[in-house]
Amino acid sequence: MADAPRITLEQWRALQAVVEAGGYAPAAEVLHKTQSTLTYAVQKIERLLDVKVFEIRGRKAVLTEAGQVLYRRARTLLDEATLLERGAAAMSRDWQPEIGIAVEILFPTWLLVDALGEFAQERPETRIEVYETVMTDTIALLKEGKVDIGIGSEEVGMAGEPLFTVDFVAVAHPDHALHKLGRKLTPRDLRRHRRILIRETGPQREREVAGVEVRWTVSNKATQIRALTRGYGYAYVPVYNILAELASGELKVLPMPQARRSTRIVLAFGDADYPGRDAARLAEIIRARAAAECKVRAGKLRPDR
Repeated sequence: MADAPRITLEQWRALQAVVEAGGYAPAAEVLHKTQSTLTYAVQKIERLLDVKVFEIRGRKAVLTEAGQVLYRRARTLLDEATLLERGAAAMSRDWQPEIGIAVEILFPTWLLVDALGEFAQERPETRIEVYETVMTDTIALLKEGKVDIGIGSEEVGMAGEPLFTVDFVAVAHPDHALHKLGRKLTPRDLRRHRRILIRETGPQREREVAGVEVRWTVSNKATQIRALTRGYGYAYVPVYNILAELASGELKVLPMPQARRSTRIVLAFGDADYPGRDAARLAEIIRARAAAECKVRAGKLRPDR
């Protein structure tokens, strides 16, 4: 029989809190414990494992090399414990009273609401909490355990089951100054003109806006498209969101080699081992409707190959 752990989850949680809060005093406030309790917990870890977790540099306590390893493993251990408890709770329920789903705004709105509508016919009593996200926000909500299902883009590092590929185009109003240059555009040309971005709160945001000196940042795709059709800037937009505007001539693809790009949309569970019966059923409906829409809208919502 393997040796029983000598360090409790609470002691590991104390170490994690001290590191992430930046000290014993702020960690004590976060955990609603006394500072001496946390100090004792960390000292016990050091004593039992015969390692030094922190060292003093100047006036600040910083993690030693061994402390960094222990902190990373403590985070993994605590995350696994949380997932285990959440999964056990899910297995004990016949149904889920509420499902949280984070959906990247690149995902077609009509597909989402139709999938929710089909699920509601089977489970009308289930509450659905939808988070419409941008870029890395979906990943963050999954990691924080705030949602059961996440739908996002591989472009920002999200891993999951592929649903389909979204094609983007760089567009502006036909009378926009970029269209009047009468030649192929360069990145330098774009930097001189306003880009219409959709707000994202995660760490990817700084990379996304880097180098975009002239920009408007809005909160949803409807506002972005309206700003584009009124000639206030340019943007990369999913093709299926602007089919009508392209057909009517309100928007026109910019003349440049990099005007078109694509990204794959994937689906993931907050806990792949214990997704919950109803979350798994909703995901099944989304998969089926995504596959059907890909067939119907060939060339507009392009299926993954």
